[in-house]
Amino acid sequence: MSNRSEFERVVFDNKFRVLLTREQIEARTRELGKQISTDYRGKQPIVIGVLNGGFLFMADLIRHIEIDLEIDFIKLSSYGDQKVSSGRVEVLKEINAEISNRHVLVVEDIVDTGLSVKALEKKFSVSKPASLRFVALLRKTEKAKVHFDIDYVGFEIPDHFVVGYGLDYKQILRNLPAVYVME
Repeated sequence: MSNRSEFERVVFDNKFRVLLTREQIEARTRELGKQISTDYRGKQPIVIGVLNGGFLFMADLIRHIEIDLEIDFIKLSSYGDQKVSSGRVEVLKEINAEISNRHVLVVEDIVDTGLSVKALEKKFSVSKPASLRFVALLRKTEKAKVHFDIDYVGFEIPDHFVVGYGLDYKQILRNLPAVYVME
């Protein structure tokens, strides 16, 4: 396992192949951080990470944002231990911060059906933030059930089940260093 870019592993009788390398993710995260720094210059946004999957991306992203910011987390569930969204979005942990009149940036690992993002937009809009934007490491437009614009997108990907870099299968494989397709 010395060469991570050629990593292949069998878990739960599934095979994995690299979709996005650690280096690709790092480069794109740096670009997004610079863009967000420019767009939020003179503001102090609150960055809200969506747990569990978004925590690695958020940690790396905020290291590249060169302005003051606050962080908080919300935890949602729409997959459980399945490979396909249940279609029902459940809040498992609320944010602690007050977001009224604040610039809110929500960080997601992946947007596929759009149901989670739409639910978050509805939930946070009630508090009347000064602005509400979304950033996602990955977006699958083929799977969208509701149309939703993501303000900052790391990568557009095909409709594959992916793991690694925060993304899981049955709560494991989040710690893989890159994004892998589960075949």
